Amino acid sequence: MAEAAADVNGDVSEEAEDAEGLALDDSGIYQQVTNLLDIMDSESAKTDMAGAGLDMRKTLASVIITEKATAEPSMVICALTRCLKVPEISTQRKINIYNILQEIIQQEGELEEPCVQRLVSVASKEMREISEVEGYTKAEVASDTLVALSRNHFSLVMYELQHHLKPLHLMDEFVVVTLAKLANGNVFEFMPYMGITLATIFTMLRLANEAKMRQVICSAMETFCETVQFYLRHLEDSVYPVMTEEQFALKLFPIYRYFVTVWLRHHNPEVKMGVVKSLKPMLSLLLPNDELREQVYDYIPLLLAEYQGSLEAIFITQVLRQILEVSVVTNTPIPQMQLNPIFSELHVQVCTKAPAQHQYSSQNLMEIVHCFIALARSYPKELMKFFFSQMEVGKEAIRVGTLTLIRAVVSAEVRMAILRIIGQLALSGYQDRIKGWGLKYVSVQLTLSTYKLTNHRDNFYQRDLEEKMVHKVTMDTVKIITSSVSGMTNEFWVRLLCYIMETDYTEALTPICISLTNLAERQLHSKDAEASMSGKCKHVDLPAPQKLLARLLVLMSSPYKGEGRGIAMLQLLRTLSHSIAPTMASVWEQEIPLLIRYLEEHTEFTWNQKAWEDKLIQFLRLSLKTTRGTSWSLRLSKELNNQIGSFDSPSLEKGFLYRALGFTLAMGLEADKVELLLLELLYKTDYSNDFDQEGVVLCFGLCARGQARTVLNVLQDFEDRIQESEQSWQISAWRKDHPWRRETVKSALMVMYGCVSSYCHPQMLLSHVDTPITAKIIHHYSSSCQDISLKMAFMKGVVQVTRAIRSIKDQEDFHFAQKPTLTRLVMAILKVEPTDHLASPVRTMAMDALSHLSKLRPFYSIEESNELMDISLHSVISLQPPGEDNESIKTLYANTLRSLEQLMESLMQRQLDPRGLQEMVHLLEKWILSEKEWEREKATNLHLHLMQIYVQSVGVCIPLKLGQFGTLVGLIAPCTCDTHQRTRVASTNILSSLLDLHASQTCSLWDAAKEKELEKCKEDIQDADADKVFCASSRIAKVVCMEFNCDEVVSLIQKLCENVGAMDLPHDKAAVTWIGTFLQMRARELEDKVAEILGAILVHLPVVDHPEVRRLLIEGILLLAHYHQETVLTSLLRQPLPMESHLTEVWLTVAQNVPFARTMLHGLMGRLQSRFTPRVNATSKADIWRLAAVDPLMTLCTIHLLLEKLDREDKLRDLFPDLIYTLLLQLSSSLRPEAASPVLKTWRLVHTGTLPEEMNLERITIKSMQLLLKRINNERLLHALEEQSVWALLEDSLTFLEGVGLLARLCLQNMESYRLRLSELVLRGMASEVLSCRVSSTAVCVEFMSHPILYQQKLLRPAVMMLEKGAEQEEDEALRVLSLRALGNMALGAPKKVKQYRKLLLEQCLGSLRGPASSSVTVEGMETLTKILAELREGDMGSSFEAVSELCRVFFDNESELLRLKAFVLFGKLAKMVGISKKHFFKGEVKRAWVPLLLHCQDPCSSTAHACRATMFRCVHFWGWRSLESSSGQGHTKTDKEMTVFQTSMCSILTQKKPAVLYGFFLETMSYVKNDLLRIRIAACKLAGIIVKQLSVHYLKKLDWPALRNSLQELQLDSDPGVRKAALETLKVLDSCSQHWPLASPEGMC
Repeated sequence: MAEAAADVNGDVSEEAEDAEGLALDDSGIYQQVTNLLDIMDSESAKTDMAGAGLDMRKTLASVIITEKATAEPSMVICALTRCLKVPEISTQRKINIYNILQEIIQQEGELEEPCVQRLVSVASKEMREISEVEGYTKAEVASDTLVALSRNHFSLVMYELQHHLKPLHLMDEFVVVTLAKLANGNVFEFMPYMGITLATIFTMLRLANEAKMRQVICSAMETFCETVQFYLRHLEDSVYPVMTEEQFALKLFPIYRYFVTVWLRHHNPEVKMGVVKSLKPMLSLLLPNDELREQVYDYIPLLLAEYQGSLEAIFITQVLRQILEVSVVTNTPIPQMQLNPIFSELHVQVCTKAPAQHQYSSQNLMEIVHCFIALARSYPKELMKFFFSQMEVGKEAIRVGTLTLIRAVVSAEVRMAILRIIGQLALSGYQDRIKGWGLKYVSVQLTLSTYKLTNHRDNFYQRDLEEKMVHKVTMDTVKIITSSVSGMTNEFWVRLLCYIMETDYTEALTPICISLTNLAERQLHSKDAEASMSGKCKHVDLPAPQKLLARLLVLMSSPYKGEGRGIAMLQLLRTLSHSIAPTMASVWEQEIPLLIRYLEEHTEFTWNQKAWEDKLIQFLRLSLKTTRGTSWSLRLSKELNNQIGSFDSPSLEKGFLYRALGFTLAMGLEADKVELLLLELLYKTDYSNDFDQEGVVLCFGLCARGQARTVLNVLQDFEDRIQESEQSWQISAWRKDHPWRRETVKSALMVMYGCVSSYCHPQMLLSHVDTPITAKIIHHYSSSCQDISLKMAFMKGVVQVTRAIRSIKDQEDFHFAQKPTLTRLVMAILKVEPTDHLASPVRTMAMDALSHLSKLRPFYSIEESNELMDISLHSVISLQPPGEDNESIKTLYANTLRSLEQLMESLMQRQLDPRGLQEMVHLLEKWILSEKEWEREKATNLHLHLMQIYVQSVGVCIPLKLGQFGTLVGLIAPCTCDTHQRTRVASTNILSSLLDLHASQTCSLWDAAKEKELEKCKEDIQDADADKVFCASSRIAKVVCMEFNCDEVVSLIQKLCENVGAMDLPHDKAAVTWIGTFLQMRARELEDKVAEILGAILVHLPVVDHPEVRRLLIEGILLLAHYHQETVLTSLLRQPLPMESHLTEVWLTVAQNVPFARTMLHGLMGRLQSRFTPRVNATSKADIWRLAAVDPLMTLCTIHLLLEKLDREDKLRDLFPDLIYTLLLQLSSSLRPEAASPVLKTWRLVHTGTLPEEMNLERITIKSMQLLLKRINNERLLHALEEQSVWALLEDSLTFLEGVGLLARLCLQNMESYRLRLSELVLRGMASEVLSCRVSSTAVCVEFMSHPILYQQKLLRPAVMMLEKGAEQEEDEALRVLSLRALGNMALGAPKKVKQYRKLLLEQCLGSLRGPASSSVTVEGMETLTKILAELREGDMGSSFEAVSELCRVFFDNESELLRLKAFVLFGKLAKMVGISKKHFFKGEVKRAWVPLLLHCQDPCSSTAHACRATMFRCVHFWGWRSLESSSGQGHTKTDKEMTVFQTSMCSILTQKKPAVLYGFFLETMSYVKNDLLRIRIAACKLAGIIVKQLSVHYLKKLDWPALRNSLQELQLDSDPGVRKAALETLKVLDSCSQHWPLASPEGMC
């Protein structure tokens, strides 16, 4: 079942990955990542060949992928994971991918779980597949990737690894390695899995036969044990189930036993080393357990056996020492039976020379000594017995080694024994016996033990314990001697005094001082007697009074060290007062008891260090007062200066020493000597030590109180001397031990100048602050490397200088000349501070410096203040709050926020007006709208703080600008629904402050109910329930809504719209909730503001991702549209194309509301119709918006969208005819752009990009028409439209009018209910001023004229009138053609009315034949005549008959086939209707038309030839010859041979009856032999031959035979063989005729 589940999970994972892959393909991320990886691969290859110089592009490609992951981490990681699964990619490529993945994981933190699961699966598989050397590298980076993922996705990674951790199954090498890394990097998370991991590893130990696997397991066990030790040390920090040390030890011991008994005996030295290294951390967990400790002892012989192997002995000795020392501490000695083997093995190691291959013989010796010391504590007798036995061995090396061990074990015990003997001798009264060697021995041991304790090394803890014991015994001995031995020698007194002056071991100072006080009192008593006898003052011998005072004064700064040395030293000073300085004795008698009382009243836990130091300084001041006029203070200064090297840095003593030195120097009278001391102090200070640097700075500052010029001169002199090598500042000439670094000296000098300004006298400061103090600070910073310490020193100096200036009274007229330079430098520091973490107080100090600078003249300008605020905000607000466990960072963070508040407040105080407020809020805005909650919280709290200051400071004095109140409220309103409670509370308080300000400035009063409701909302805002918070925010909007005027409402909504999409979902929902509330309550009043509001909503709607937020915004638009439809409609239609998703969603929402959608459709249709109707003047604001120009394509797209999404059940019957006809007119105008309305030319729309090919006026219009027609559910109509390709015809401009006619015809046939309305629309369109509209309407009218609807509805007359105008105009040919066609169709739709309108019809048709019209107009005129003649009689035409006949013949020989065809058809129609009155006239017309009729029977156009034959045979009867009529028969079906027979018959008859007519026909026929039409030329030749054969001799003689021959001979050159053949046959006929009837000569003919 588990396997099945795994298979299912695998399938699901693969399916998910496939889906993800499709998404990646769609987005292009996968391809981009692949391309960048290809670059890295190519650069890797180049780097391998050409070196590392070409690695830049590889790094850049990696950086690009990493940067792209900041925007779309999951997509990029999925792409990289997919790249890993591509088969047959190189190992280097996989390594590159894993390295990039690790960077992204460290950068992004928590990722989407499906993405992580895929990556874990792939990395785990790669890690377990090790094939070659490169495979190890690949497995290692895969392992590191899993470890990186575990920091935020530990459970997923651990689940994968535990899946491969099975009992009694040897797991893969890198699974063990990765588990160890996980344990090391995730201690507390791993602990719940530690037990099962150890248990499983134990089951696989016997399966690990390869050396490599054993080394891996040993290394992992070492890591596991160290992790457990860390866990046990920090057990209180764990939130996971607690495992005790005993539980871990029980899990661990079986592994330890197996390691020692089996693996330690492995032949491979690397395995041995791995086992031994793992034993030490394992023993740290096993030895504390009593039961397991005894079992560990059992395996000591196995460890001893390894001394005989190849392993370094030190590693075995270290494990053995660990066991032995624990046995001493726990008082559980090892079994006695194991002593001799241990003694022997360790002793052999000392006494034999180490093999050459052993690298650690000396260290091993030290470890063995510690082992013997531990053994001596447990088994001293047995050990000494062993040593004695070894001394009896004859070999010298063994005896020397044994003695070395004995000395190490017993030396400390001997020294303490001698000291105790000396003490006993002193107590027993044998003082004389110890005055020589005894006192010297005690002095030596005192000095020796102190030296060893103060110069100890960390790894000699046991030796330190021994020396402490020796020192304690020594001090007890000194106390005994000083209290019991009388007549103490001066040598011992001096030794003790020197000990105080020199020792660094503080534990000895108190007893030594007590001893010295006892000795001094004895000496004074002994000298009192002498003084009384000699009259001398009482004093004791001191080596240097100033030196002793300086030493004791400094040591007293830490009075509770060394068992309360302060009181002991004060008592010593009091005792020695007359010896140190007799003039101070009286002062000391008064002051020292007070100091002792203070120390007695306090303890080391209750005293105050600064207060105590102040008392000591006061004590020093009073003491030095008594020595005025002497050099005592100067000598004391020298001694204090000499003491500096005696104390460590940092220490309280040294800190006080610097303070005391500065104070003492300030009281010095000899400036030149003070300069020397200060200069010496500067040279000998180690500036790399921060403590010493601060001490010297303080010293110089204190000295500047009384020696300002001296201090500045010293600093100048020091700088002049050391600037000889400004580039390096290596002053090794003065400092041989540690040459100064240039930066550290500059840092100290900057702070020094600042400190000097702090302590300097005000008058001195004002004269020196610009130069040299500030100028020097700037110089040193500008010429330095400007690292963190230098920046801090620089700003510390700046703050000290500015504070010093501001502390001076009456300095308003002082202008700080260096302020601009300092500001520029501080701003540069602030700009480069990292915004992702807080690592130093640099930014805090920078803002403090700017805050102090802002209060000095000259003041900052508005632009400068804004720049300062912006830089400071960017530097601070982006910082993430520190964790709860880091108190130092928390303090630094709090200080930084406080500094920012102070700086912002200082800068805003200079511009307390609406502009300043707006600038401040503008700077805060991007942080208030941040996606990170800690940034929002800080920004809103800062906003609140500054807003409260503004309200308190300004009040009603300066009113806000128009719209500013709405903008301020709109910015902060969404924050009332922030996910962070403190941000919500701060936002609500900001709103309260704004409302108070607005109320005070508008003199409006809040009623009690509103006030109470607002307070209730504030309480609800703090609730954890999100719904309750949203409700409270909405209630706040309702409460404050009526306080806004219309302009403020607009600015509020604009700002709220700007906020949408800038933050998270709660903010967006709050913003749209406020917008909806204001629109609901104030929409009616906002007629003049609708466009602005709608524009704001539409601009920001695209960035809204959440559907709920979008829905609420769209509802706001519809609410506006409900009250102000035309304005909203115009605004929506003026949006760019292609229609974006947000606009589409608006219209889809409209479509869901059917009544409203119908209203909007009507409005949209009106916008299209306005282009075809006369322009009218607007009479209202609604008219202005209704008549505003919009893009017709956008209008059509909108109509199409509504028709597509509107409810299918709504047939739109009332809108259908108007809408379909409007769309048709729009289509016609789009196909005839020159006819567009001039209104649109006044407004141009810039599209957002190139429109899709299918998005054009024609296609969108046709699609809309199709959707509209589908709604009526007329399947027959739809089928007919598709079958006859109406839509294709309409889409092509060449066939558009044909498609219009066909569409109109099908609509007439299939939509009876809409015929009347469509007829009315047709007439309206024909009356339009727009030509394209008239043309299209006339095309429709063509079909309507063929239907009785116009006649039935009494619309025929207006239709005819408009068609007359169309036929008369010459502007557009198509319109004229369609008008004539429509007039002709009257014969179909209203035949009875043709006679009524015959005059109009005939005039229009004749006009088309007479004027210089195009062929299409002429054709249509003849076609129309043909139609109406069917409904007229001969008499109805009047004189028009002759005109038509004559005009018709004109077109028989026209080059246009269509014209010839229509002319022959019309002539035939005339022949058909000829009556008695016109018969004679028409007979002449037939005679004149006969030759063209005969010839065009062979017309190249078959239809023309057919029509010509029909017309010709219809006219035969006008000749009046029965024989000719009978031979014509079905003339139009005759063949060419039959036509030849007919022509021959006709010529024969004409020869007999009318030879002259035949002769005329011949001449006319010969004119056609040069016709452009090929077949006409052939027919003319043939007809000429037929006629020549029938001509009489009389007419033959009239012929110009040479000309005839020439004409026919020219035809022999014709390109067509048919013409040549016909001409040749005719020539033969001519020749034949010339032979039968010889022709007279030309002269005879004449």
